[in-house]
Amino acid sequence: MIYSLALLLVMVGVYGVVVSRNTVKIVIGLLIMEHGVHLLLILIGYRHGGLPPILDFGTAPTVFAVSAVDPLVQALVLTSIVIGLGVLALLAALCVRLYERYGTFDVTEIRRLRG
Repeated sequence: MIYSLALLLVMVGVYGVVVSRNTVKIVIGLLIMEHGVHLLLILIGYRHGGLPPILDFGTAPTVFAVSAVDPLVQALVLTSIVIGLGVLALLAALCVRLYERYGTFDVTEIRRLRG
């Protein structure tokens, strides 16, 4: 059920990117799609009733290996969030520069004005 929510977020993001002609809406669509992928990755690494991926002295390694949540997926999503923040800053700056240059956020108008 929750996997369908992740798929729905990705599909809403794809729809926003493909259909929209406004550059800001395209950026928002990309962000929604990115968050859907983050949710999907976190769901893949989730284990119901799993232990935190921290091994202490009271936990047997065999029990830990069977019932621990996968820490690799969490690290990948955290890295992806940081990279996504950098991409968002770049895209926001690009939108601002396009608006300063052409006076509009409409992609078709920018193509027409490009000459």
